[in-house]
Amino acid sequence: MNLVTRLTHQEDAVPLKIWLSDAYVLRWFPMFDEREIDDAVKIWVHYSKIESGLTIECDGVACGMANLYIQPFKKLSHQCLLSIIVADGYRGKGVGKVLLQALKQHAKEKFKIEILHLEVYDGNPAIHLYRKLGFTEFGIQKHFIKDKGEYIGKIFMQAVL
Repeated sequence: MNLVTRLTHQEDAVPLKIWLSDAYVLRWFPMFDEREIDDAVKIWVHYSKIESGLTIECDGVACGMANLYIQPFKKLSHQCLLSIIVADGYRGKGVGKVLLQALKQHAKEKFKIEILHLEVYDGNPAIHLYRKLGFTEFGIQKHFIKDKGEYIGKIFMQAVL
């Protein structure tokens, strides 16, 4: 598997929308319908203007993306939230690990980020990857999502770079 990370660009909106539209993937994101997915894609890819997103390709095909939500306020510029998605068929094969490691390095070198944090829903299998890469839990919101009458908690994790 030939994996290459690069900066995200506007054209990456197309595969991102496809990935977010998958019912399994959507379980781990807060969007509900196509309008909300379109809004999320627009926001995510908008950050490419400041080069805070990375796309990973396998043999020239985009198979995952990660984004740093860089803060515009000086007092908050030492930390930021991240998001990550890996396409179906590439999960569990090291793609997420390579992408997240590259994003951590990019955050530290380009933006001087000291603390990365993420929010992950309780039960998401990616929690194991985050722990392996040095993220630790610092809180939980037990009733964050209510989907079809079921509550799902949100776990807050962070890594010091």
